[in-house]
Amino acid sequence: MIPEIGQFAMILALLLAAAQAFFGIAGPWRGQQRWIQTVYPAVAGQFVMLALAFGCLVWSLVHNDFTVKLVAGHSNSALPVYFRVAAAWGNHEGSLLFWVFVLSVWTLAVAAFSTSLPRPFVARVLGVLGIISVGFLLFSLATSNPFERLPAGAIFDGNDLNPVLQDIGLTIHPPMLYVGYVGFSVAFAFACAAMLEGKLDQTWARWTRPWTTVAWMFLTVGIALGSWWAYYELGWGGYWAWDPVENSILMPWLLGTALIHSLAVTDKRGLFKSWTLLLAIMAFSFCLLATFMVRSGVLVSVHSFAADPKRGIFILTFLALTIGGALSLYVWRAPLLRSEAGFDLVSRESFLLFNNILLVVATVVVFGGTMAPFIADLTRNVTISVGPPWFNIWFFLPFLPLLALVSIGTFARWKRGQLGESRRRILVSAVAAIVLGLAVMLGLYGDRSVIGPVGVVLGLWIVISALVDPVDRWRRGLSVSPAILGMTLAHIGLGIVTIGLTTMESRRAERDVALSPGQQVEVGRYTFRFLDTQQVEGPNYQATRARIELFHDGKPESILLPERRNYWVQQQSLAEAAVGVGWRRDVLVTLGEEVGKGAWSLRVQVRPLMRLLWLGAVLMACGGFLATLDRRYRRQRSAAEAAAQAAAATSLAGGNAT
Repeated sequence: MIPEIGQFAMILALLLAAAQAFFGIAGPWRGQQRWIQTVYPAVAGQFVMLALAFGCLVWSLVHNDFTVKLVAGHSNSALPVYFRVAAAWGNHEGSLLFWVFVLSVWTLAVAAFSTSLPRPFVARVLGVLGIISVGFLLFSLATSNPFERLPAGAIFDGNDLNPVLQDIGLTIHPPMLYVGYVGFSVAFAFACAAMLEGKLDQTWARWTRPWTTVAWMFLTVGIALGSWWAYYELGWGGYWAWDPVENSILMPWLLGTALIHSLAVTDKRGLFKSWTLLLAIMAFSFCLLATFMVRSGVLVSVHSFAADPKRGIFILTFLALTIGGALSLYVWRAPLLRSEAGFDLVSRESFLLFNNILLVVATVVVFGGTMAPFIADLTRNVTISVGPPWFNIWFFLPFLPLLALVSIGTFARWKRGQLGESRRRILVSAVAAIVLGLAVMLGLYGDRSVIGPVGVVLGLWIVISALVDPVDRWRRGLSVSPAILGMTLAHIGLGIVTIGLTTMESRRAERDVALSPGQQVEVGRYTFRFLDTQQVEGPNYQATRARIELFHDGKPESILLPERRNYWVQQQSLAEAAVGVGWRRDVLVTLGEEVGKGAWSLRVQVRPLMRLLWLGAVLMACGGFLATLDRRYRRQRSAAEAAAQAAAATSLAGGNAT
């Protein structure tokens, strides 16, 4: 009965989403105040229905209702309860329901926190979000019903959750990722509403900025959690493999980063309006494209949910209609996207524009490398492989100059850069970064490669440059706004990620060995001694656990416990790496297969400054959160905005009278 309630709730949510879309778009167009007012209860009702539907799915999983196909395919009675809950989004059908539920949360938030904005404009935003909801609910009900029943007596127990997903990372990584992913639909909806209204001034950019920043913040956290999960869970110690699904997440993040900077220019100076609108469309387009890549089966990935071409065609059609409609609006309103404001070549606007272009180029590189195997197979019937070496070269070609421009652009002013006044600060910060970076890489690590010192110098330059303005304001007794603090923290995070990434990639060491109890192997200044193995039993697996004693410069440091797990139901073997955490380095040990006579294959790794990757990502996300606290986003509507709403109300009254 519970699954049927969930499916009925989804049908009601579809009807409410259709009403939200119709009245949200038609109400302002026809000047019907009652139609506009109807949008809000439709939004609330859709949220309630989708919350009910998702709750029914979770209930079915927790209570082991194996008559539901999704539960039977992705859960098991021996699976811990928290993994049963996580299984709600650990598969195609459940993740799609979660996707549209998160969209309903975003839609409700826009309706609740946009009371100071003109009602017709908000109705248009909600109408566009309603169209997106209709598309995904139709997709779910028509091709991916999470409440589909199995024939009676078809199964007695479930097939279990994919062992790779049986990790605490699954309980927090996808929700964070989805909140960020879906959040870009709000920026897309604001852009479409502005184009429908025809008022493409600076105000719509100001209204859009906090929503876009929050979405970017959650996506940053989601990507960081995903790379952390891959780091210790997949067994090979990698945090990023340029996997097609990993790339599909990265591309919206790159475009979202460009979007939040372009919105700042549009808000501050009224420039880049056409470029900002296009970025909003592109960011959401790549979110839909990522959904297509994960669920269509055109690309093979350990992260993909489904391999159903019919589902892929549905998503591709929806993507074409949605993005095609948005681009048609863009072409229609293009003549209005003009600005008389100007700026110098070395102004802050120029640096932000250059960085935007480089971010888009980086996105194109990732997209091209990801889709190249599929396109080659489709057009020439040949198989090609595009792996990490290719991405590592071509992605960092636009990214390295981007890092340098971030450092210099921090010193530029709006409109007229006047970098001559900041020449001393630029020179001092650059010299300090070079001296400190070379001292660390050549003195501490003895690194004579190119990528290591260059990356560390650029990272330190970003950190030092980001601190100059806030420190100067503090010394002069001036206030520092949350927006400035947020920007500073985000840039420091970027610099720290750059330092950690380049140091780790240039100085990491690893060995694959076969050891018996009592034997040891040395990697750099670390010694790994194999003590013994023991059998342990988990809730739904049997594991062989090794004990590895770690020595640093001959002194005992810790005991590492890597495991080799065999899951009963799926008959799958999975390595659970042991990670020795430290701020200076991480050490990883992965237990492979037994090779005979008591010996086991082991992979041991030493990765310096690995923690900086996660620290930098957290700082970037915190910077985004601080930026949303700026008082400009919380203030009461200005006189101009109040006048605009009054004028809209007058227009509606005239339309009703007519």
